[in-house]
Amino acid sequence: MTEGPIGPILLKLTAPMVLGIISVIAFNLIDTYFVGQLGTNQLAAMSFTFPVVMTFGSLAMGLGIGTSSVISRAIGKGNLKQVQQYTTASLSLSLVIVMLFVSLGFFTIEPLFQLLGSGPYVLPYIKDYMQIWYLGMLFLVIPMVGTNAIRAAGNTLSPTIIMAFAAALNIFLDRLFIFGEFGFPRLELQGAAIATVISRAFTLLAVLFVLRVKENLLSRKHPSLQKTIECWQEILKIGCPVAIAMLLTPFATGIITRLISSHGSAAVAGFGIATRTESFALITVSALAASIGPFVGQNWGANAFGRVRKALQYSYRFCLGWGLFVAVVLNFSGQTIATYFNQDLDVVGITATYYSFVPISYGMVGIILVASSAFNAMGKPLPAISISFLQFFIIYIPVAYIGNNMSGLTGIFTAAIISNFIVGILAYYLSQKNCLHLNENMAMSVKSEQEIYS
Repeated sequence: MTEGPIGPILLKLTAPMVLGIISVIAFNLIDTYFVGQLGTNQLAAMSFTFPVVMTFGSLAMGLGIGTSSVISRAIGKGNLKQVQQYTTASLSLSLVIVMLFVSLGFFTIEPLFQLLGSGPYVLPYIKDYMQIWYLGMLFLVIPMVGTNAIRAAGNTLSPTIIMAFAAALNIFLDRLFIFGEFGFPRLELQGAAIATVISRAFTLLAVLFVLRVKENLLSRKHPSLQKTIECWQEILKIGCPVAIAMLLTPFATGIITRLISSHGSAAVAGFGIATRTESFALITVSALAASIGPFVGQNWGANAFGRVRKALQYSYRFCLGWGLFVAVVLNFSGQTIATYFNQDLDVVGITATYYSFVPISYGMVGIILVASSAFNAMGKPLPAISISFLQFFIIYIPVAYIGNNMSGLTGIFTAAIISNFIVGILAYYLSQKNCLHLNENMAMSVKSEQEIYS
């Protein structure tokens, strides 16, 4: 990735990622669709679990991005042995972290979701789902870390194929376990959790096969304890701030969900549909953000700072164009989309209202995603976490509380737009300034060396 035209390389990386992200999102949307057929309380229960599911997904993604960052920069430097050591250590680190967090989460289901605002009619459904989901967390974290390692090597196709098959398997299993088709017991919300766990188990096996056989990214002999700890430290130096930054999103979503819950279960259900389905609207920019990481990492490791800056410029222009297109589409189709998930008129109306406001800021969301991914790949996670903290806790949440007091749900949705625009502009400025500064320093350094030599 350190040579050749930048545009075609980004396109080659991003195109398979689009299908891969569709598959990842499908895990949530498929469950949301089928659970929506069970009733409003079940759908509200699924919406309440979203911040917690996002929390563990963010933890896994933080570890994955930390792994991808150190691996891609090692590839840029041409150090294959170090690449294998980082990859092997990342999987053992994931296993340790899963064991710790599952033990914590499994025994705190009831007090946690009561804190989020779930009522007595919804909480039993939440317990049915999360008790099974926690037991399958191993199949979420390790494959996510593994696929990031595969992408760091420039292979975005294999993870896409794996996730596409897993999503198709999840669709089939949902019908079996949720509704009890073909002689299976009708397990409703528990069935959705079982289907997800089984599908994720397949991804674990497939990812390990690709890492070991196809990409040769795993060491034949596990690194020594000292070397493993050193690798863990390098991964966590990036992964911890990234995980914290990503955890801010579900934590903020939980606060916003609590705020919205004061308007009733229909409001929570409508917000849940909107926030889950909007992931499809952001698929392309999310794929670009995921692809920019390996590109930036390898070029950063090779000191090709000019290529990084140019790649970011291309990406930002695309994000703005895509965001404008999606905003127009969702403004006219939001109500139709909502009816596919639930027929309650209140739920549909709230989802449509969300889509008439928030999508205008999706271009800025894309810029934030791309800039954060680039900073993480550079080995500089602090700007990314600062951007996230500013977006959610300095702007979004305070403005949402003010907006809620002034105009209810409309005020909350408007707060999202304000935070996206302010932080998007800041993320663009910081990333471009950082690359330009380093490129100028590199040019000056080369010039000085030439003068000394001559």
